[in-house]
Amino acid sequence: MSLPRFSNVSYEEYLALREKSEERLEYIDGVVYMTPSPSIKHQLVSSNIHTQFGIYLKREKYKVFAAPTDIELVSEKFPDRKVVIPDLSIICDEKGFTETKYIGVPTLIVEILSPSNQAHDLVTKFNLYMAYGVKEYWIVNPMKDAITVYTLNEEGLYEQADIKAGTGVVQSVCFLGLALNLEEIFT
Repeated sequence: MSLPRFSNVSYEEYLALREKSEERLEYIDGVVYMTPSPSIKHQLVSSNIHTQFGIYLKREKYKVFAAPTDIELVSEKFPDRKVVIPDLSIICDEKGFTETKYIGVPTLIVEILSPSNQAHDLVTKFNLYMAYGVKEYWIVNPMKDAITVYTLNEEGLYEQADIKAGTGVVQSVCFLGLALNLEEIFT
């Protein structure tokens, strides 16, 4: 479960915590969240999606990253720093890479739900990614073998673009031709 570990923490204090810890720590609105190790099914689903993304992106200049890759979200609208560790992300702008993280906004982010972290991914991160302008957000539910795709509309709000459960093909909106067969993802 993504549990708040510390609150009212400055970005500098967060960085000091990261230096001393091997845990996966996220920083959102002055709160440090600790994310425990994912389940085996979570990891299998993540690996399957990562593989399909990699095959698709092989002919593109874009990069796909799996957790734990730190993403420091930036926006002119929001001066405070936020650091997340999405399960998967597709990054199209290579200018934001440093030695240890990506600074910017990925084009597509995937979060894979666990029974204990659903609220964090469905509410906190959903609103965060929408506010920062992540163009496409996939929520993967391995308990229901389902994927929901959200895309930003012209007002900067997420709209549900696709949802599939059990069988079928889920299609990216930002990456034409990127389609995943659910049976290949969840088995």
